[in-house]
Amino acid sequence: QVQLVESGGGLVQAGGSLRLSCAASGRIFSFNAMGWYRQAPGKQRELVAGITRSGSTNYADSVKGRFAIFRDVTKNTVNLQMNGLKPEDTAVYYCNADTGSRLGEYWGQGTQVTVSS
Repeated sequence: QVQLVESGGGLVQAGGSLRLSCAASGRIFSFNAMGWYRQAPGKQRELVAGITRSGSTNYADSVKGRFAIFRDVTKNTVNLQMNGLKPEDTAVYYCNADTGSRLGEYWGQGTQVTVSS
């Protein structure tokens, strides 16, 4: 059973920065892809940023140029650097790991990010 543990959320003023970290119990390169999703109150969960095993990345249009997803091999984590935060970025952020196999995918418990105006 894979466990994903997020950290780094919190309260920040608009224009500020936060770095989220997702620690995986399995080797991060064992997953087909990993990503960060978010869910705001009353809204559906949406993909924020993803990174494949080969290192290709993709971002939601709303965060392009502000957020960056990257891996820290030494710590076995996938991180999301968030700059230029806006109140509309307020949500619970979830780490996701897709095995690309019948094992399916795994989710972390989520971490709250609140951006005040």
